[in-house]
Parts: sequence; structure tokens; C-alpha cells
Amino acid sequence: MIVSILIFLLVLSILILVHELGHFLVARRAGIKVEEFGFGIPPRLIGKKIGETIYSINWLPFGGFVRLHGEQGEEEITDPRRAFSNKSRKARSLVVVAGVIMNFILAIVAFAIVYSFSGIPRDTGKLKVIDVSTGSPAQVAGMVVGDVITKIGKDSVTSSDDFAGKIAAAKGKLTVFEVQRTLSGQSLTVKISITPRENPPEGEGPIGITYTTMEIYYPPAWQRPFYGIYYGFKDAVYWGETIVLGLWGLVTGLFKGQIPQGVSGPVGIFAVTTEAAKNGILTLINFVGILSVNLAILNILPFPALDGGRLLFIGIEAVTGRKVSPRVEGTIHNIGMIILLMLLLAITIGDIRRLITSGGIQGFLNSMAK
Repeated sequence: MIVSILIFLLVLSILILVHELGHFLVARRAGIKVEEFGFGIPPRLIGKKIGETIYSINWLPFGGFVRLHGEQGEEEITDPRRAFSNKSRKARSLVVVAGVIMNFILAIVAFAIVYSFSGIPRDTGKLKVIDVSTGSPAQVAGMVVGDVITKIGKDSVTSSDDFAGKIAAAKGKLTVFEVQRTLSGQSLTVKISITPRENPPEGEGPIGITYTTMEIYYPPAWQRPFYGIYYGFKDAVYWGETIVLGLWGLVTGLFKGQIPQGVSGPVGIFAVTTEAAKNGILTLINFVGILSVNLAILNILPFPALDGGRLLFIGIEAVTGRKVSPRVEGTIHNIGMIILLMLLLAITIGDIRRLITSGGIQGFLNSMAK
């Protein structure tokens, strides 16, 4: 349990520190004075001032923060030229979105590492049988694992859509399947007669096989990082779209009076992180990538206290031509933070109850999956 907690804290710290590093680097680039870059949540344990910035380690050992000069209000500004609030809208916007961008970059890197070591999936255009159900028409007819289905009747098949369409048309009819089979290193063409079932058992399909058109490809070592980045970017986009659609479904459900299902907080993240760590470092790194996309999407939402909320105020300023009073904006962000903390507390209490009633982490994960 101690190891699981340490891994959980490490994962959260990486996610949040990378996010804050984005704010830090872009703020420095924009000429904004960074007063403090902290690891953990205050109160401060130790701190050292290097140049004009205090680098601190705080008592609560996860996450981090960046404190920018002039971010909290005009009354604390001592160097107007380098205050965050006095910079252009473009500069402030870049600082605000930098954390989100860094989380997407972290996700891409995480996915790229996984692909570099576990291989690159690619479509072969061949339907390879990877499982045959006991007692199914395919097994009775003599189809075996490793067979590659090339024809159904007189028609060639090169994709899952081809296969599904031709199988649907052949239900209840005796049909000749042509497969390529390798025996003793030799490739043979074998014809097998099967009658696809019209009402197959659940999970088996008309002929009772599981197949794939994908294979894992291992390019030369020097090419793997480039393939990894390409597929890592696609995965980051895929998870981003999935999360956005999930959030949209959650919001529309609330308006319809539906109680959100499957929503989880820190306890849920801890449970999944623990399970991912059990399955190896690559599984854990892949989960870090998914979490990083989650953090990016949630932070860009236009809600007070989040990066998206700060960006919204800059947008209001661009439309009206006037800055919102720092005191008013600060109050709204504080209210937003209170709402978020209350929501987080409610979700956490629900997670703890579910963890107790489900009898442990595995039961909790099973309940999340339902």
C-alpha cells in the first residue's frame, strides 16, 4: 500500500509539475517575473531563492504551483513592467494555455515511449484467426488458430467490414471459406465448408471465431521514436475527443435530470494507478498519458479558477476593451475554487463509500467498469 501511495503521488506530481512548468517557461519568456516555483502544496518546508525566483518544497508532497508577479492584484505590484496583469492579452493568453499544451506534450511523449517499446500496430489487410470457440461451426469444419481467411464464397476479404458483410449475407447457407494455412513452414490453401449460424450464442458470432487484421510491427530502433510520436499524437487526439464527448454527455445528462454515473476523483485515480502499476511500467506510462490529456481538457474548461476561466476573462477584456477589476476576477476565481473543492470532496466521499462496499480496489474497479 505504501508503494502504491508513493507511485500515486509521483504520478500526480509529474502531471501537475509539467503543467506548471509550462506556465513558468512561457512567463519567463514573456518577461514576467516569476516569484515562486513550488513543489507540493504550502505551507513551505524549504525554499531557496535563485535569481529572482524562490524554488520551494512544500509540506503536502504532490503537485506544484507557479506564483507570478501581479497575478493576484494590482496592489501587490512593485515592478509594473514585469507584472502579469500589465502584459498584453496575447502574452497572458500564452502563459495561461502553456500548462494545457505541456500536458498534451507529456501525453504524446508517454504514448510515444509505450509504442517505441511495445511495437507499432498496423493493418495487414489479412483476417487472421486468433481464437476458435469450442463446438462452433468453424471448429467443427476444421478451421484452426493461425488460419488467414482470404475468401468467403467467390469473394475476397481484406477488412473487417468485408468479413462482416459477407458473413451476414451467408447466414444459414453452406459457404466455402478459403484460408491460407502454414504447416511445417509451407503455406497451403485450404477450403472449408461452413454454415454461419443465424442465431449464434452471445459473444461468438455466426461461425464462432475471433480474428484480427492488425499486427505489431517493430521498425528499426532509430525509427521507433518517430513512429511513436506520430501514433502518440493520434492517441492524444483520440483521448481528447473521447474525454470531450464524455464531458458533453455528462452535462447534457445533468440538464435532463440524470445522475452522473462513472464519475470518479482522487480515490478512483489511485485505484486505477495501482492496478496499472501492477501490470508493468509501460501500462503505467500509458495511463499517465491518458491522465495528462484529462488534466489538459479539464483545465481548459471556461470555469473560474481553471486556466480556461482565466482565458475567459482575457476574452471578455478583448471584446469589451476593458479589463475586469482584478478584485472582482479574484473573487470569482476564489468562489470557483470553493465550488471545485466541494465537488471534489463530494466525489471523494462517494469513491470512499464505493471502495468500502465493494471490498477493495479490485471490486472498486469492477464497479467503475459497470
